[in-house]
Amino acid sequence: MPRKRVSAEIQIATPADLTNLVNAFRPSRIILTAFELGVFTALSGKRGPSSVAAKVLRVDPRGLDRLMNALCVLGLLKKRGGAFSNSPFAERFLVKGKPEFMGGLAHSANLWNSWTTLTRAIAHGGTVLKKPRSAASGRARVRGFIAAMHQRASLQAAETVHLLDLSGVKRILDVGGGSGAYAMAMVRAASGARATVFDRPDVIPLTRAYVKREGLAKSFDYLAGDFHADDIGRGYDLILLSAIIHMNSAAENERLFRKCARALNAGGRLVVQDYIMNDRRTLPATGAFFALNMLVGTRAGDTYTAREVRGWLEGAGFSRIRRIDTPFGSALMIASKRPAVAA
Repeated sequence: MPRKRVSAEIQIATPADLTNLVNAFRPSRIILTAFELGVFTALSGKRGPSSVAAKVLRVDPRGLDRLMNALCVLGLLKKRGGAFSNSPFAERFLVKGKPEFMGGLAHSANLWNSWTTLTRAIAHGGTVLKKPRSAASGRARVRGFIAAMHQRASLQAAETVHLLDLSGVKRILDVGGGSGAYAMAMVRAASGARATVFDRPDVIPLTRAYVKREGLAKSFDYLAGDFHADDIGRGYDLILLSAIIHMNSAAENERLFRKCARALNAGGRLVVQDYIMNDRRTLPATGAFFALNMLVGTRAGDTYTAREVRGWLEGAGFSRIRRIDTPFGSALMIASKRPAVAA
């Protein structure tokens, strides 16, 4: 099937276009501030003046009132006779504890802080961020990140996995699997398959909770460690690297692909899902932006071209390499282990 041509997502033709784009940060900051303060949760099932909400949230009444007025403009709050209430959308998706709560917005708030360092990161050539000051803040960041990734993956996993041929796949390894959303989708799609999720020690307890919630605990195993330094096991039929290679340098990806080749059975497949760039590194547009996200947030992460990924795969002993574009802007690079690569 021919790949769809991906065009640039933003066109700037007039000064007004540029001004509007530059000022687009305002709605984003309004929503994130409301989320961080817990405005929507405080208003859940209620209608009242901003002064009452300010007491609950322990913030300045005038400041909160102006924020809530702006949220009305954005359609997330409603105002009648000086009393505020959540819109149906906010009540459904932005109230903590609701089934469809968009808790992953905490990660977006963290990204906001990272992106404010972009100018310095460009000058420096990499991240200028410091690690969280406390273990508690670190745990909060991890929870926010995994929640954001789970929210996104849950919407995409089943459709993405449908693009894979899982016939004969019995043992699956999801490297850096986070919540296990993709591994769960594969277990559901491949009859009798068992999945192992490999991730950091502080992530695996979160993974277990997500898997247990979906009733799939009996089909899962877990490995905790650093996939750069630690053993990832052996005897897999399929290994998934979803949203992993953009965190690494080119050299790290070369080493990781070789490690995956050793862990696969003969004929086993490696599936790489990520933004796969054209040779000019300008498309897909989301990938070009994401390269900057990696610049501000990591030591050497980047988005990579199909030519680069193919080269690493071939160098690690993979063949029958093919690409499948997903409907979500990412692409799958699928390769089979050549029998000559030692298991």
